[in-house]
Amino acid sequence: MKRAETCGPVAIQGHAGSFSEAAARAYFFPAIQLAPQPNFKALFASVEDGSCACGVVPIENSLMGSIHENYDLLLQSDVHIVGEIKLRIVHNLIVNRGVQLADIRYIASQPPALAQCTRFIHSLADAQTIATDDTAGAVKELAASGARDRGAIAGAQAAEAYGMEILVPGIEDAAHNFTRFLVVNRCAASAPAEPAKTTLVFALKHVPGALCQSLAAFAERGINLLKIESRPMPERPWEYVFYLDLEGHLEQAACAEAVGQLQDTAEFVRILGSYQQGDTVGDL
Repeated sequence: MKRAETCGPVAIQGHAGSFSEAAARAYFFPAIQLAPQPNFKALFASVEDGSCACGVVPIENSLMGSIHENYDLLLQSDVHIVGEIKLRIVHNLIVNRGVQLADIRYIASQPPALAQCTRFIHSLADAQTIATDDTAGAVKELAASGARDRGAIAGAQAAEAYGMEILVPGIEDAAHNFTRFLVVNRCAASAPAEPAKTTLVFALKHVPGALCQSLAAFAERGINLLKIESRPMPERPWEYVFYLDLEGHLEQAACAEAVGQLQDTAEFVRILGSYQQGDTVGDL
């Protein structure tokens, strides 16, 4: 996959040195202008209102699963998925320079990062964890504090951004740890390069066999489904919308026909985007 072009700021959630920054610089070019946002809702809003050209947002981790907030925001926001990239996640114990492992009493990071490093954390009998909003933010706060009794878990790029030291590299429980990021834009992508992927969301009538019939539209045409994810409908308890990733794009006849058949049986169908399947950066 070639690096993409952008004509304006790229929104990410969190501070400089985050995994989102690494994903954005890998998808676009290292010299892009980044626009860090305090949370995911603000990220989507900055793309919707045009203050940012696009946004790079994590959607799922290979160990922790889907990031449900961002699935919900895809439906709530007027944006389109135009690309994706998968990033290898390597966690490191980062400290102020000169701090030794025996000095560590507290370890700060985002809750998913802490959960992905439980074996290492448990190996430090006296260490307590501190939850933060993001990994790079934990390193930034640690650098500002100058604390000698704590460390932070984050990527190597965060240590570099804040002039910190990696005390113990690669502390994640599982080496096959990847996060998939989506690239969102106000405008849909046109004619995505192969191999292509389409993401859509739909709701079904509350009748027996509805889900089976909806998925049969793709099976009958030999279209491979890559993922299906259900989310609750806030105003209708015990009813759900379904997010679907499938191979192909809507300019292909089989894909267009399958989506048309789905539209005939579903309460609603919204195409979130057709885009080129993303590369994996930092693969094992």
